[in-house]
Amino acid sequence: MLAGPPGAGKSTVARLLADDDPGPGVHLHTDDFWAFIRRGVIPPYLPEAQRQNETVIGVLARAAAGYAAGGYRVVVDSVVGPWFVGVFADVAAEAGVPLHYAVLRPDEETTLARGTTRESHPLTDPGPIRLMYAQFADLGPYEGHALDTTDHTPADSADAVRKAVGTGALRLEG
Repeated sequence: MLAGPPGAGKSTVARLLADDDPGPGVHLHTDDFWAFIRRGVIPPYLPEAQRQNETVIGVLARAAAGYAAGGYRVVVDSVVGPWFVGVFADVAAEAGVPLHYAVLRPDEETTLARGTTRESHPLTDPGPIRLMYAQFADLGPYEGHALDTTDHTPADSADAVRKAVGTGALRLEG
């Protein structure tokens, strides 16, 4: 699972990681799972979206575990902080597949610069981006899963994730 605030570079890095050789790779872009809701969607950063978010995250976690159980290397690109890690850990454990949690966390200035200038993206408003950035400021027991990607190119960030996954530093036990 590749997480972080909007503008952290998750989608670009996830595509690089999903395209890695060897074997088949899948990139699950969390925004797509919210976009599947055709009517009645609530912006996921609002408090009243909690029930909707729980549903979407549950579906996403099961989809990821299903692909992984089928032999695919899965990269979930998400704004999933510690508040939803347990859902992914439980589903991964049930499916008998490993779970790694990486949080891309550039500094706030870099995050805002990247997040507010994304073309064709529905979320470029600095207010919600700042709010979600703050939610990733303290990851509690998952602080060791944060990677400072402030000065990274997407390739640098992908390399940092590969290295941390390779050492087992990002592995979660269900």
